[in-house]
Amino acid sequence: MGERGYDAVVIGAGMAGLTAGRALAEAGLRIAVLEARDRVGGRILTRHEFGEAVELGAEFIHGRPAELWALVDEVGLETYERDGAQVCYEGGTLVECSDEIDHAFDPLEKLKEFTGPDLSFAEYLSRQQMPEEAHSRMIGYVEGFNAADYREISAAALGAQQKAEDAIGSDHNYSVRGGYDQLPRYLAGRIAGLGGSIRTGTPVRSIRWVPGEVTIDTEFETISAPKCIVTLPLGVLQAERVSILPAPTAILEAATKLRMGQVRRFSLVFRERFWNMLQPQPALKELSFLFAFSELPPVWWTHHPDDSHMMTGWVGGPRSAALFGLSSNELGIRACATLAKIFGLEYEQVSAGLRGCSMHAWEQDPYALGSYSYVATGGLGASKAMTKPVEGTLFFAGEHTDVTAHWGTVHAAMRSGLRAAAQVLGGQS
Repeated sequence: MGERGYDAVVIGAGMAGLTAGRALAEAGLRIAVLEARDRVGGRILTRHEFGEAVELGAEFIHGRPAELWALVDEVGLETYERDGAQVCYEGGTLVECSDEIDHAFDPLEKLKEFTGPDLSFAEYLSRQQMPEEAHSRMIGYVEGFNAADYREISAAALGAQQKAEDAIGSDHNYSVRGGYDQLPRYLAGRIAGLGGSIRTGTPVRSIRWVPGEVTIDTEFETISAPKCIVTLPLGVLQAERVSILPAPTAILEAATKLRMGQVRRFSLVFRERFWNMLQPQPALKELSFLFAFSELPPVWWTHHPDDSHMMTGWVGGPRSAALFGLSSNELGIRACATLAKIFGLEYEQVSAGLRGCSMHAWEQDPYALGSYSYVATGGLGASKAMTKPVEGTLFFAGEHTDVTAHWGTVHAAMRSGLRAAAQVLGGQS
């Protein structure tokens, strides 16, 4: 037997694991949280450089999810709403986006009433009467927002997601001033203060279990406990990077009906907001989102109304692969060339003001193997299936196990952690 003395072990110190760990520790359980990385936060990754909090993972608070806002208020963090103008690059010209763009997404809105049988979004879209340009924009939006392949993502899941987003006002987005990483660091501190053990730099190699006993082998030690919450990201679970013996067959089968999405995002920090004095005005002075559907990446955003000199480029789904393998420096060069084209400037006018470009290759990260999850066609019930405890001993959490249709979000991860902790405390099997 390995090191004992714990009532439960949590694998993963992302928001799911930390939320679960805190709930268990507050209930008086002796817990250990094991994290492969040398930091907490999982797919929340904030770099503090050039006087900016540069988010390379989760960035937005989508709407008003109660769990997340309660934590923000508890920590006492300052937030701001990401509002401002939306500008489109069309036909070689920058213009304020028209209302027609909103109407182009009406078929997506109609999915809220979708009753099935399930089909892929590609098949659903083929049944809609719309211009080719609107068709392409719909694909770009679904793939970009969900990091998904539109040929695989479930139409039923998209409908459920649309309704879920409406319920929490997700048309309003917020940011945490000073960096999202303040939340996981606070949770880790709370766990430690309650006597829990947070062990970073501790990759788990295998999980061996029998009912009522789990033995966890890490690179450095073996730890045992009666219960274990597993918050491995979907991609890591699917790749079986951590051996679980005996295999939780029902959990792994359900996981095959979900997909790990892919994204390339990068953030550029400039010496000044060069776009502030360009046309059209006042839109560019108040720029929030810039859509350039013909370019790569097709979506850009600023931190307006925050006093930031940063602009982020984003492409999700299969198109993102075109930017894989590029270094931060190479992305910066390519991004400056694209922005120069969009804004009608010379390359040097943009590149001369660039202080740095930052990105994280999540698809290459061995502890993530992708960005965030989405539901494949026919998989709407997969996340719920993954919430069933295994012999009252193994419990699974993470944004991919969310049952409220908020897959891929920080609040989904938190909800899953609270649910798993409640299962452990309630002795459910």
